[in-house]
Amino acid sequence: MSETTLNRASRNSGHTRARSAAMVAGTGYISLFLLAIFANFMVKEGLIVPGNAAETAANITSHAGLFRWGMMAFLLIFLIDIFVAWGLFILFGTVHKDLSLLAAWFRIVYTVFLGVALVFYFQALQYLGMSSSYVNLPGTVREVHSLIALESFNSVWLIGLTAFGIHLVILGVLILKSRMAPRVLGIFLVTAGSAYMADTGAHVLLSNYHNYAGIMIIIVALPSVLAEGWFGGWLLLKGGRKQV
Repeated sequence: MSETTLNRASRNSGHTRARSAAMVAGTGYISLFLLAIFANFMVKEGLIVPGNAAETAANITSHAGLFRWGMMAFLLIFLIDIFVAWGLFILFGTVHKDLSLLAAWFRIVYTVFLGVALVFYFQALQYLGMSSSYVNLPGTVREVHSLIALESFNSVWLIGLTAFGIHLVILGVLILKSRMAPRVLGIFLVTAGSAYMADTGAHVLLSNYHNYAGIMIIIVALPSVLAEGWFGGWLLLKGGRKQV
């Protein structure tokens, strides 16, 4: 077999591996999108009333099954993110291996923080009488501790989102460094990642963050939905194919 044939076979094998990795990451992204809508907006935002422990407790106890499914959705997000990090590392390793590894590490750090945050989510259930360890505590005490646990979930997740933002910025840079995907997609990913970091910074630095919460949600949500939705679709349809 000639050297040219061997090189061609090696390139084809590399393209096949990159395409498979893109499919894994793309499928994971679509799954994450659907699970996040359910877990975050339908369950967490739907049942938790900020600052109102009694109403939050009443919502959770009367919809305990839904709350548990929301927790399961977050658990699946935690696991799927590991496969997504692997797929993206393989795919973008063909552009710049060190930057691709760095992006993967930041996504793994975010994933670890989400896993830690889930401990508080589970603890909220335990405080509301789902565990015999707390059943003898006064109801108001259990309700307050449950809400504190849920707020701790938000805090830990928020810190993790800083690492996720850096991950998106690095992915955007990798796209801008290559012809692998449209440059506009790279710009959108950098913008979305910067918005995540800015939101966490605002939480930390602004004592009156609640006055700007509505604006910050828009600043984070718009570029995030556009960038990550487009990115997930690109991974499934074109990611890892031969460059033009």
